[in-house]
Amino acid sequence: MGGDRATHRLPARASVVVIGGGVIGTSIAFHLAEAGLPDVLLLERGPLAGGSTSKAAGGVRAQFSDALNIALGARSLEAFGDFGRRPGQQIDLHTVGYLFLLSDPRDVATFEASVAVQNDLAVPSRMLTREQAARLAPLVRTEDVLGAAFHAGDGYCTPESVVHGYAAGARRHGARVLTGIEALDVLTRTGERGIQEITGVLTGAGTVETATVVCAAGAWSAGVGRLVGVDLPVTPLRRQILVTEPLPGPVAALAGPSMPFTIDFSTTFYLHREGPGILLGMSYPGETPGFHLDVDEAWLPALTAAIERRAPALLDVGVAHGWAGLYEQTPDDNALVGEATQVSRFLYATGFSGHGFLQGPAIGEIVRDLVLGRQPFVDVGPLSADRFGTGTARPEHAVV
Repeated sequence: MGGDRATHRLPARASVVVIGGGVIGTSIAFHLAEAGLPDVLLLERGPLAGGSTSKAAGGVRAQFSDALNIALGARSLEAFGDFGRRPGQQIDLHTVGYLFLLSDPRDVATFEASVAVQNDLAVPSRMLTREQAARLAPLVRTEDVLGAAFHAGDGYCTPESVVHGYAAGARRHGARVLTGIEALDVLTRTGERGIQEITGVLTGAGTVETATVVCAAGAWSAGVGRLVGVDLPVTPLRRQILVTEPLPGPVAALAGPSMPFTIDFSTTFYLHREGPGILLGMSYPGETPGFHLDVDEAWLPALTAAIERRAPALLDVGVAHGWAGLYEQTPDDNALVGEATQVSRFLYATGFSGHGFLQGPAIGEIVRDLVLGRQPFVDVGPLSADRFGTGTARPEHAVV
């Protein structure tokens, strides 16, 4: 399950080296190997899914404001639904929908416009009244809710299972997935017309010859980009999640197994069922950027206030456990996907700003096609890392 840790199995060469063993990296490796590309190598310095993926809330959705994100989410939802067959892994998928609760008139207008775009792209989301939202999620208080957005095809699943499913599928198709091996440098030479060409990857276990590298290192991607002089503006930002103890009978009756993944959009407070309890979290405005992975209590007063406002029945339920993970933020909360112009065959898929897990299947397809010189199912040119130098940032409004 965790990959091959035997350093003597580091190959002398690879057709492509994928750096990062989270959902993005394993999805890319799977799609490349499935397409028949030989000698695909994935390197992960820790355990598979040991970075941001294992800390994700597991939500999967197509509800976005940006048409490109909608397409990526919808394509990924199809893949998650078929995951038991391809690549072949049970991921505990709960298709219960995503419910956005809106208490600001401006947010209602924004989501109305977003739902119209989603519908145009064949995503059957819809706006709901306060009463309709209350019937879907009786655990939450909706007195101040002005409207809600809902898509029944959204939901949540288990991130680690998705990663291990992709990794196992990649191996079955001939890829090598190695854990405990860190990529220390990307080696280059000056080729024709002065363009840098990749010649290999230096690791703690030796050097692998390759001409193609894909950076899928999540919150750590900026450092990988610097190895080849490519600016990947990714900033790590801590997010924390708690899981409650098993719900007592009366509360469990309000939060049944069909309760949607529910988001109070104005505060970013979110919750969904997690076994016998509830998983909940929210962003903390006082968080400072950095690789902070310790659990900190500074966010608890804001979280408690959000719970009291939106789901007060949970105030008397104990906390079973919690954890901290890293969002990989970009300046416009949109991903960086593409191929560098200043270094030949250095590709990147990172900076998903909380959307990486849910977009992982589609991104694996897209990067496969970019590596193989095919036309992806959607144009990801607008997600190029170069967009910030040209003033073409594309903000995403449905960010939590």
